Amino acid sequence: MADINNVMNTPDTTAEYTQEDINNNKIMAVLAYLGILVLIPIFAAKDSKFARFHSNQGLVLLICDIVVSIVLGIVTAIIAFIPYVGPILSGIIWAVIPIVLLVFAILGIVNAVQGKAKELPIIGKFKILK
Repeated sequence: MADINNVMNTPDTTAEYTQEDINNNKIMAVLAYLGILVLIPIFAAKDSKFARFHSNQGLVLLICDIVVSIVLGIVTAIIAFIPYVGPILSGIIWAVIPIVLLVFAILGIVNAVQGKAKELPIIGKFKILK
């Protein structure tokens, strides 16, 4: 259980944002975690530091989702050829990994709605947008 707490204990930079910016851009921050809709806050709220923070988190999540989908497709295609065990392993992999990414999106949405600028576990430290 201590390992999960360590993973979930990510930097919180909420104090760096004004309350006005947070209040005015919560919806944009939420959109950042809804797949391709991350483009809306990237372009429509480019002057908001709060929306920009969440846009970066959402963009990293989207890229991870795309990369993971490609890699999983290749890996599970190979594993599926293992008699008896292969199809079961492929099913487990396709069930678990997308759930983890969904949980990350939900965490991001909850943080945005609560007006927090808290990094996502594992992938939140990567910066694409400035």
